[in-house]
Amino acid sequence: MITTNHILLAPPFAFIIMLAAFWLLSRLLSRLSFRPASHPAGQGKAYACGEDSYNNTAHPDYSQFFPFAFFFTLAHVAALMMTTVPKETLSTFAVAFIYIGGAIVGLFILIRK
Repeated sequence: MITTNHILLAPPFAFIIMLAAFWLLSRLLSRLSFRPASHPAGQGKAYACGEDSYNNTAHPDYSQFFPFAFFFTLAHVAALMMTTVPKETLSTFAVAFIYIGGAIVGLFILIRK
């Protein structure tokens, strides 16, 4: 038999109860929040790094970033493979060495470029 206590603890009802409680708390505390007397002129405009026009915005060059990110990923995933593969199982140990070999080949290709 389902009692009232079990219905109130069911996830959908608990979510609705907590949502209503936080909504009510938000409404009550919003009366204490700071509100400026007037809004600045540019408050609704998009932020363009302090520039007035979008034509002069910076266009960063990611050509140095992607090789570094690739190296970081290869090195850390290879370290993760070396530290988490159990030594007792020979087949997984062999797969880890094949993976490490592939990572080393990838690093050589990255360094060569």
